[in-house]
This record gives sequence, C-alpha cells and structure tokens, in this order.
Amino acid sequence: MEREYFKNLEHLTSETPLELSAVVDRLAFNEQGLIPIITQDATTREVLMFAWMNKEALYETLSKNYMTYWSRSRKKLWVKGETSGHFQALVSMSFDCDGDVVLCLVNQRGAACHTGRPNCFYLPVNTENHQVTVQSTTV
Repeated sequence: MEREYFKNLEHLTSETPLELSAVVDRLAFNEQGLIPIITQDATTREVLMFAWMNKEALYETLSKNYMTYWSRSRKKLWVKGETSGHFQALVSMSFDCDGDVVLCLVNQRGAACHTGRPNCFYLPVNTENHQVTVQSTTV
C-alpha cells in the first residue's frame, strides 16, 4: 500500500504540495517502528553517518532543527551532540522514492563519529588486495 502511494507521487509536479504528516504516515517504518537515516554534510555532500529514527525522532528533528535519532542500544531518543557538543544542525530532509529511507543534509559541528573521526565510515576496503585500513581520527 505505501509503495503504491510513493509510486503515485512520481507523476506529480513540483508545485503539488503534500501534507507532511500524510507522507510521514506512509513511510516504511520497520517492525520496530524505525526508518534508516543517511546523514550527509550539506556543503561537501560527504556521508557522515547512518542511523535510525522513529516518528518521534523525525518530528523532533524537524521541530528543533537538530538531528535526533533513535538509539537502538539505549532504546531512547538521542540528540546528536548532546554529550559531545558535536551537534548536527538540520539543513534539509528528503524521503526516497520508495518511502523507506530518509536523507538529511546537516551542518556538522565537530566530529560526526563517536570515535572523533570526521565521519563514521573510516574503514575503507581495498578491493585489489582484500584489506581494510583504519583512517586517522583528525577532524
């Protein structure tokens, strides 16, 4: 049903406004009530991190303009930067064509990764020699 809803959006023009809550209600939250979030730097477009949101975290992010995620390990809302000071100010939010992934562009203050690295993807794979290297922690 939700897939059909998003399929029907393909034919609308950019001038067709949609009520936010109606679209959010059709997003493909999983069995735990979560949807994957890709967070990207608004200026460089570097992918900073991947996380999860529930509806409450999504609306909290939109109302406060700071990224709020759902922590699966702590089982509670988590405002990025509340302990580290490395906040992510929301610049824009978009839903993908199937309604099953959210993309957020942010202005990142400090490191995005809890390890102190600029992003969470610091383990690049070398496909030629089948090795993984660890990148430094400098921001």
